[in-house]
Amino acid sequence: MDKKIAVIGSGNAFFKDEGMGLYAGKYLKENYSFSPDIVDVIDGGTLGFKLMPLLQEYDEVIIINTSSDEDKAIGEITVKTTDQFLDGALVKKTANEVEIAEMLQICSLSEKMANVYVISVVPEDIIAVEVALSESMKAKWDAYIQTLLQELEKLGLHWEFEQKIDLEEILDIFANPSIEHVRGF
Repeated sequence: MDKKIAVIGSGNAFFKDEGMGLYAGKYLKENYSFSPDIVDVIDGGTLGFKLMPLLQEYDEVIIINTSSDEDKAIGEITVKTTDQFLDGALVKKTANEVEIAEMLQICSLSEKMANVYVISVVPEDIIAVEVALSESMKAKWDAYIQTLLQELEKLGLHWEFEQKIDLEEILDIFANPSIEHVRGF
């Protein structure tokens, strides 16, 4: 298997539930090993347009984030290809949502672009300024991770799980990053 796969955790950890994609990326990076070993887990944060080269460097890209879609229930998880994402009503409530949508629109015009899948969950609170998740997002955590693993399985990957860190520890790392203690993504 010669293809390269990236999982990009996207969002803003400072606006409560909007950090869910980042936390899922960190969880995946710390607790899973993949076979074949062709997966890079990347902290996409709020990089938006700066992620564009990744969509051309990798063959398959999974972006995990939140989507403030008021037509869907809080906690609803969706998986969309680039075409499905761009054909629908684009949710552009946060700066991160705007940049992800526009980045996909621009990259879709280029000669080479990865097959992109966007896994989103509808957040409850993206207004509160705190590194945390609402109880409704914590209740969807396992389903969100399982959805991500199912998409990786569809790409031909197998994984082994060894829990080294849980969600609460991840939230603490994002709330209290440290270079000295190697705490961060």
